[in-house]
Amino acid sequence: MTDATANRPAFEVCLFTEPQQGASYDTQLAHASATERFGFDGWFRSDHYLRMGAGDPLPGPTDAWTTLAGLARETSRIRLGTLVSSATFRLPAILAIQVAQVDRMSGGRAELGLGTGWFAEEHLAYGIPFPEKRFGLLEEQLAIVTGLWETPEGGTFDFTGEHYALDAAPALPKPQQQRVPVIVGGGGPKRTPAIAARFATEFNIGFRGEDEVAEKFAGVRRACEAIDRDPATLKLSVALPTIVATDDVAYRRRLAAIGADPDTFAEVNVAGTPAEAIEKIERLRALGADRVYLQTVDQLDLEHVELLGTEVLPHLGGRA
Repeated sequence: MTDATANRPAFEVCLFTEPQQGASYDTQLAHASATERFGFDGWFRSDHYLRMGAGDPLPGPTDAWTTLAGLARETSRIRLGTLVSSATFRLPAILAIQVAQVDRMSGGRAELGLGTGWFAEEHLAYGIPFPEKRFGLLEEQLAIVTGLWETPEGGTFDFTGEHYALDAAPALPKPQQQRVPVIVGGGGPKRTPAIAARFATEFNIGFRGEDEVAEKFAGVRRACEAIDRDPATLKLSVALPTIVATDDVAYRRRLAAIGADPDTFAEVNVAGTPAEAIEKIERLRALGADRVYLQTVDQLDLEHVELLGTEVLPHLGGRA
């Protein structure tokens, strides 16, 4: 295995959660606050409006960017963002305003993850259009959002595409960050890496084994080279479900809380003892990951956050 960790920025570890599975704003606030308290670099949430799988749907969905606006005012250090918002949910100019405002509210800590969307059932449930072909939507949204942010103050932004048209948009408000990080991810072999190379500051691959992670990282590096972009300017990241415990009883209890299969969960994911979790994360870092997202779905289990923050995080290499 080639060690790709030399001469790279500090390695980051974020928590990533799925509030549509049943989490109020207060629950998310407690989870994000613990994320900050125990030393993680960021708190990211999915952007979905419908629970997946069986279970109690209460208290119902929360809007991702409304939630992040609240957390922007109630946290002070961690990065805040979506992994990922769907291009089907919001008009791109409105999304640019929302993210810029959250960035201002947070003092420059917002990040935008944006994808094509995939969960057809939530679109049907809430009357959201879900076209069969969505890569064009995503590409135009990224062009508009980044174009609006990059337009100098006092200037206007025009855009004409197949899906959207903007005429003399004032391109306000501006984010606090000179460039809000933009995350693009997925396993597509051609269009996804090409879009990431063109628009993203970070490429993410989730829920895949290490061999496929290495393959997707190599693919997006090639996509950067194809447009004469230095691949080193693109952050690489991995997101994986995470269950860690110090004994088998707690491990199985945490698996049961999220409906995970104890016979297969550890095959790909961050799983087992703190020492096993450290080994897994270090292997991902050696593959080239600059950031890892630990997906912790049970947001009521703040002891899990504490365990990860005290028994895993301090023992990882490459952190500032």
